[in-house]
Amino acid sequence: MANAPHGGVLKDLLARDAPRHDELLKEAETLVSISLTERQICDLELIMNGGFSPLEGFLNQADYISVLNNVRLADGTLWSIPINLDVSEADIQNYDIVPGKRITLRDPRDDAILAIITVEDIYQPNKVEEAIKVFGANDSAHPAVHYLHNTVKDYYLGGKIEAINSLNHYDYVGIRYTPAELRAYFKKLNWTRVVAFQTRNPMHRAHRELTVRAARSRHCNVLIHPVVGLTKPGDIDHYTRVRVYQALMPRYPNGMATLSLLPLAMRMGGPREAVWHAIIRKNHGCTHFIVGRDHAGPGKNSQGVDFYGPYDAQEMVERYKDELHIEVVPFQMVAYLPDTDEYVPADEVPEGVKPLNISGTELRRRLRTGASIPEWFSYPEVVKVLRESHPPRLQQGFTIFFTGLHNSGKDNIARALHVALNQQGGRSVSLLLGETIRSELSSELGFTKEDRDTNIARIAFVAGELTRAGAACIAAPTAPYELARQQARAAISKYGGFYLVHVNTPLEYCIATDRHGVYQKAKDGLIKGFTGVDDPYEVPANPDLRADVSKTSISQIVHEIILLLEKDGYYGSR
Repeated sequence: MANAPHGGVLKDLLARDAPRHDELLKEAETLVSISLTERQICDLELIMNGGFSPLEGFLNQADYISVLNNVRLADGTLWSIPINLDVSEADIQNYDIVPGKRITLRDPRDDAILAIITVEDIYQPNKVEEAIKVFGANDSAHPAVHYLHNTVKDYYLGGKIEAINSLNHYDYVGIRYTPAELRAYFKKLNWTRVVAFQTRNPMHRAHRELTVRAARSRHCNVLIHPVVGLTKPGDIDHYTRVRVYQALMPRYPNGMATLSLLPLAMRMGGPREAVWHAIIRKNHGCTHFIVGRDHAGPGKNSQGVDFYGPYDAQEMVERYKDELHIEVVPFQMVAYLPDTDEYVPADEVPEGVKPLNISGTELRRRLRTGASIPEWFSYPEVVKVLRESHPPRLQQGFTIFFTGLHNSGKDNIARALHVALNQQGGRSVSLLLGETIRSELSSELGFTKEDRDTNIARIAFVAGELTRAGAACIAAPTAPYELARQQARAAISKYGGFYLVHVNTPLEYCIATDRHGVYQKAKDGLIKGFTGVDDPYEVPANPDLRADVSKTSISQIVHEIILLLEKDGYYGSR
């Protein structure tokens, strides 16, 4: 253990001698194992390397209750966010988990042994109480509350950790500093005053100006300390963000700033999270920490109102400033003044002067459409990185997902659309017909609801990967169930466009034009579980387009799909 700056002790659990490591590793291989979730992995890494000092494990019930009620551990030490190892009732029964049990904690990505926990207690939390006391409301519009009720399991294990191996990271290893490494790095550079900047978003010129002003006001060097663990759903991926940070760093005066990545799973907890972030930065050797407007806020609640006030976080850290052992630097966002080509704090904008700004929504629109992004807003090297990861829609992939009864015409429309998109060019185009998928990807599946859902999930996976790669994918399964279609939309639309086309041709027409007599075989009982005969078809509630080949030509339907793509920017000349 090493002394942390400004008081406290850094609990670096990985700093142990080799014989003890070998002894623990040998024991771990004989114990029952729990594979950790992504959040648990982030939490464990920061417990082990001292980022969560003074924690030496996951909270027992006494500490958990005290954190909820008092923003402190049971011994009175300031701590604002509960750090829990959640397990299911089945886990407890299957692994015979009781107090005193020693359990190996593994990384599911490579099955690596990370640590051993000695179970101190097992308790069932009141999740509604946790949501209200930690996040201010039991409102599932808050991402952490949604996660609490939909992902976190029903029981918590408390107990201390014995660290065995640090996590294996394969990305940006050179800028992943543990608290001990970062403090040693500061010492080597003779940095005695360091202000940390927390971010989960790309940085632009305003952020650079804000951090330089904070450094100037406190005579500090700057640590850009972005979160690369779990952040808010929908955030830009950390690979893109880190490339942005790396592109931005040369814009700081030489020797002023450095970059280090923080494997934190954010909770978006506003005021409590700001206190937590300050403790974490103290452990990493920082003397100052920037807390901005609506720090770690998740946005609006289910009534359309911000979860936290703009300065709630600043007020809470001010309340505990004597215990944090790090000076918090409250900062407003800065605004750009075009007449003087400078950024100033928002409260210093001269009366009558209208500052310029580009919102996150507007930035995304400009990236999507390829519109210009001015240099007063962001540096060209940053914009270049963002455009590489977020090309305009003409260069993005999309999926046209047809659904409809057998012989409704969806396959013929899909084939015609395939021809039209190939004729336009500019993208690879893949056609996934229902029968092709059944023979090539799902040959072992039957036609139960579970098997049908599995088939749609497989199609969605393939279509999602094609969409991610910038291709056009045309999928035409029957897809009779609404939930499976919604899940397909959610899986694919993360990577590009998704359009659900309901081929709403009447059943009577499908039967009358069925040259192969498949419907008659189903009616005669020769085919079981046939959609439209003895198995239901759930009509899509909100498709992007409905089409009926008994009333509209295939060419017209294809044209209407092309118009949808053109309207949204996926189709046209490049």
